[in-house]
This record gives sequence, structure tokens and C-alpha cells, in this order.
Amino acid sequence: MARNRMSRRRKAVWIIGAAGAAAVLLVAGLLFQPWLLFVDVRVADRIPSPQATPSAVVEPVEMADPATEDATPAPPAGPRDLAAGSLISHEHETSGSVRIIENPDGTRQLALVGLATSNGPDVHVWLSAGPVVEGRDGWYTAASYDHVDLGPLRGNLGDQLYDIPADVDLSTFRTVDLWCERFGVSFGAAALN
Repeated sequence: MARNRMSRRRKAVWIIGAAGAAAVLLVAGLLFQPWLLFVDVRVADRIPSPQATPSAVVEPVEMADPATEDATPAPPAGPRDLAAGSLISHEHETSGSVRIIENPDGTRQLALVGLATSNGPDVHVWLSAGPVVEGRDGWYTAASYDHVDLGPLRGNLGDQLYDIPADVDLSTFRTVDLWCERFGVSFGAAALN
């Protein structure tokens, strides 16, 4: 009878242990979402080309009569690049380039061009006031600085556009970070020049 009781106890301990292990695996799976490492999401937004700058040709210029001169400058004919940079890897292997584009109507967009990184849970595109730091120390840098969240990363491969709010001061936010909010770590970053 004592042996039967011991057998039941062992069985109960084993069942509780197995249930606990299954619960831990379920929570870890939901938190880490390891299946995302095997799923690629490609985005193919049409990235505007910057307006070509005409070659410098010096021609005689007639002086305009100030009374008839229009005081409003004409808007640019096409989009122009305000800043650009190259992505470096942090927590995950990341490559591609970034551009800040000003459209003829004055709106601005961040372009991720040729992005290649890991797919991950809750990765966002940030404009950050922090510096780009290479190596492991750079994984956590952006969290210590002001940032503007441009939204969730729409895919881990390809070309993507994100609207920049009109009130964002680009002289303050000079870094692009692909920031995993769930784990508080940068997948990759680029300094804007």
C-alpha cells in the first residue's frame, strides 16, 4: 500500500512538472515567437528618386525688375533627399540604407531601401536623438534618448516608406533605429548625414 502511494505521488509530481514545463514553453513561444525567424515579409514600396540636379552651366542672367519679381519661390519639381545613411547590425544582422525625402508638397518620409533583417516581434521604426553605437553597447542606446515612433516595421525585407510628422525637428533626430519594443533592443541603426 505504501508502495502504491509512492507511485501515485511520483506520477502526480511528474504530471505537475510536465504541465509546468508545457506552460513555460507556451509562454516562451508566445513571447519570443521563434517561428518568425523562418518567415520573411517583403515590402516593395515605390521609393521616389531624388530630383536630378542640373549640371552647373553658367549663363548670363538678366537682372529682374524688383517691382515685377514674384516674391514666392517656386516649389521644387520633384522630391529631394534631406539626409541619408547606411544601416549597421545590432542584435540581428541588418543591412540596407535609409533616406529622408522631402516631397514637393513639403511632406517628409523616411525610406528604408534594400532592407534585410530578421523578422521579429514588435519591431518599430524610430527616429532617435541618440547616437549610433557599434557593437553590443549599441543594442540598447536608443532607449536612453528621445525618439519618434514612425510605426511598426512592415516587413523585414525590401523597400518601405514611413511618413514623418510635420513637427519633427530633423536636426534633433539624427538616427534611424529598428527597435524591438518587446525586448528593448535595436535590430539595427543608421546615422543620418
